[in-house]
Amino acid sequence: MGIVMFFIATEKDIKRGKITDIYFERTLKILKKKGLNKAVSAEVRTKGLSAGWEWGIFAGLEECLELLKGLPINVRAVAEGTIFKPFEPVLEITGPYSSFCALETSLLGLLCQASGIATRAGRMRILAGNRTLLSFGSRRMHPAITPMIDRSAYIGGFDGVSVVKSAEMLGIEPSGTMPHSLVLLCGDTVKASEAFDEAVGKKVPRTVLIDTFQDEKFEALRVAEAMGKKLSAVRLDTPGSRRGDFLQILKEVRWELDLRGFTWVKLFVSGGITEDDIPVLNEVVDGYGIGTSLSNSPVIDFALDIVEIEGKPIAKRGKESGRKNLLECIRCNQRKVVPIGMNQARCRCGKKMSNLLTTAIKGGSIILKKRTPQEIRAMVLKGLIKQGGDNESNA
Repeated sequence: MGIVMFFIATEKDIKRGKITDIYFERTLKILKKKGLNKAVSAEVRTKGLSAGWEWGIFAGLEECLELLKGLPINVRAVAEGTIFKPFEPVLEITGPYSSFCALETSLLGLLCQASGIATRAGRMRILAGNRTLLSFGSRRMHPAITPMIDRSAYIGGFDGVSVVKSAEMLGIEPSGTMPHSLVLLCGDTVKASEAFDEAVGKKVPRTVLIDTFQDEKFEALRVAEAMGKKLSAVRLDTPGSRRGDFLQILKEVRWELDLRGFTWVKLFVSGGITEDDIPVLNEVVDGYGIGTSLSNSPVIDFALDIVEIEGKPIAKRGKESGRKNLLECIRCNQRKVVPIGMNQARCRCGKKMSNLLTTAIKGGSIILKKRTPQEIRAMVLKGLIKQGGDNESNA
């Protein structure tokens, strides 16, 4: 065995079913010995959501399809970015159980974490309205999954991400400001802002960190006076031990800037910002950098359960048997889970309902049209308006 550089699984390990719970390997051994290679249908859904959430955003489908392609199966799924509720099936696999048994652990991991991050991002988007939201949480998680975290945040409604590789994969420019280390090494906030302005491309907004050495109010004024119209925003990342009444600090900064005519300078905040903080700070804040509370979002507890064997409905206790459709009314958006034969069901309002579960893999080949992260994000933002978000994002 070679030297382990990083404790991560390779794509080959995941595709080969090495990232699996041992009871799946044992099950496969037993089924092979007994000749029980039966065709099944299994569906993914959750019985409940974390932290009292009423809805979630379905994410991770693209990786999931990559995991399952090439197998002798068919897959139906709701579109990535679909807003779902408990007990609604979001994905279905039909085919020989032995062909995908060992992949269940990885499949659920791909969906559970990505959907949890996307859901929190969507909740924060509703709370923040049209204020800027940037994903700053990469340093709190294993670097190998950073692109997944940032992608989930972006399609969930965030405006940008700070990590270079993530932005490259999303097809956007990375977003960020400056670290405390730059200010410390320059020895002064104004000197750091001037050095930034000299070295960084003109298209990058000049957002200056103002909490390194002195009171934020006075540092904001010094920077504004030195940079003038070049200054886009000031960032407050005030440590908790100095924060006190953070809203009042922000109000003071806003007041002093406006009083002296620096009305165009925006206020950007970061440092332990949570869902609870956003409604409080919205009064004066123009943008948020969200770290740990985003990257460490609660996962969605999806489960994969057999609902049909050899064409006959069967399921464990607590689970409805049989393949299902997830219908939605095109007029009033009401939803209904029905047996798969009831495609033509009508809503209480009288309008015909459409099935949200569509074929994604047929005979092992991915047939679902691939969408860009921007297209998925646009779908999510539209759906969030129905959940209580009256404002669209600014990107």
